[in-house]
Order: sequence, then structure tokens, then C-alpha cells
Amino acid sequence: MKRVLSVVPLIALLSLAALAEKSQAEAWNALGLLRNAKYVYVTSYDGPQFSTSLFPEDYAAIAAVQNALQDSGYSVVYRPSEADMIVAVQARPSSDLLAVYQGGPLRSGTYLWRGEAKNGLSGSNPPLVRELERAMETARATG
Repeated sequence: MKRVLSVVPLIALLSLAALAEKSQAEAWNALGLLRNAKYVYVTSYDGPQFSTSLFPEDYAAIAAVQNALQDSGYSVVYRPSEADMIVAVQARPSSDLLAVYQGGPLRSGTYLWRGEAKNGLSGSNPPLVRELERAMETARATG
């Protein structure tokens, strides 16, 4: 009985590792839809860039993400209908969020990729944008 009980945690850990690997592969496959994306629209979950109801942190996050994506070769557009890729951000003291959607109507489906980190949208080259770029490169390489 002890032998069986000692094997159960090992099987559980292996299952979790396989699930995490599968989730990562699914994320890369989802991003594969955007492998040729050129036009990007950046917004906040609380409203578009020029909304008067945005938190100052969200406005700064939108600007930082736009600049970083432009430096990476994307063209920023100001209407979601013109975008191949929509990036939604939310900057909060506890944690920042960046999610990627396929272009078209804003948040018309589930996100294709999502990252979250404390101070993830700060600086001239935000860490969450770098994570997204790595994920996009992986999606291009596997597709």
C-alpha cells in the first residue's frame, strides 16, 4: 500500500508537467493565427487609448506597448477593425496584464495569448511585450 501511495504523487506531477507542456503548445498554435500580423491595435480593458476614464497607468501602458511593438516592426492602427492583432492591457499596482486577440471586433472571442507580471508593462521595452515577442517567434518557427 505504501508503494502505491508513493507513486501517486509522481504520477500527478508528471500529469501536471504534460498539461503545462500541452497548454504552452496550444498557446503557440493559437498565436500561429497571427504569424503574419502586421497591424496592431492597443487598448486597455477599461477603454481605448483616448478615453477620459482611463487610469493614468493604463494610458502609460498603452503608449509603452505601442512604442515597443512599433520598434519590433508592427504598425499601430487606431481602429480595431483595421488590426490583424489586438493587444489589451491593464496596469495595476498588484499585477499588469497583456492579452492578445485576433483582429476584428474587440474581444470577440477568447484571448490567443496572455501574460501577467508585476511591473510587466513598465519601461520602454515592457517585460510582457518581450514575452509576447518570444511567443510569436516560437509560433512562427513551429508553424
